[in-house]
Amino acid sequence: MVYEDRRSFEMKEGDSAPDFILKDRLNQEHQLSKINRIKVVYFYPKDNTEGCTIEAKEFSSYLKDFEKEKVAIIGVSGGDNKTKEKFCVDHNLKHVLLSDTDFSVSKKYDLYGEKSFMGRKYLGINRTTLILDKNNKILKMYENVKPLGHAKEVLNFIKSLK
Repeated sequence: MVYEDRRSFEMKEGDSAPDFILKDRLNQEHQLSKINRIKVVYFYPKDNTEGCTIEAKEFSSYLKDFEKEKVAIIGVSGGDNKTKEKFCVDHNLKHVLLSDTDFSVSKKYDLYGEKSFMGRKYLGINRTTLILDKNNKILKMYENVKPLGHAKEVLNFIKSLK
């Protein structure tokens, strides 16, 4: 699958990421600024789709390695707690997935916009990963992410910070 990306991302490395509060699959709220450690926040288009499943399963498979580095993994997409629950159960996902049901956070991050796939235009979340420090400063930003191998790439970057 090849997606054409037609957005202009305003944030850059060194900027502060906007704070947000979203709910997980258990309907529990998570506030970004209250997670007092390095965070990997990855925005993905949709639960239970091919690329998103690959990406989520890889992050989940490296979860112990990220935890050893004291890093929180957070996935953000549309859908609600029911779609997140099904996604987690179907693929044995162990990390936090948050529901951006109205895409307000994705829009705040300028990651929601027009996309094109096989000539069809539609609105959706652009696959992007942010690595944030304890104070939500953007240390690294990955745009137009290819899901296969991405979690390992992110883990290697985090290990290089030492």
